[in-house]
Amino acid sequence: MIERADINSVLMQMRTIKAQVQAPSSDMADIAPEGLKENGVVGRTSFGDILKNAVDGVHDTQVSAKKLAVAYEQGDSSIDLPQVMIAAEKASVSFQAMTQVRNRLVSAYEDIMKMPI
Repeated sequence: MIERADINSVLMQMRTIKAQVQAPSSDMADIAPEGLKENGVVGRTSFGDILKNAVDGVHDTQVSAKKLAVAYEQGDSSIDLPQVMIAAEKASVSFQAMTQVRNRLVSAYEDIMKMPI
């Protein structure tokens, strides 16, 4: 059974990232997660930082899925097969999403490079 808390936390992270990208810098104080606030003041977050955090999140998801799979293979009785399969699927979906974002970025870059000066 898929844990509702996991789905809700992933959805919340996705909504936060979407809001960060779409919001003007003056509205960032309302939507910034606690990790981006420093002494109650929200700093500007660059696109590169947002992208790096997203890639790091995908990497962390893949690492945790791999750890669960290895623990299951070694016979850890506290881990069951559905847990392993859900973690592996989350890692796969997050990687596919990251790949699609990369493809869109490359396409946008190519379009900009084709523009006449």
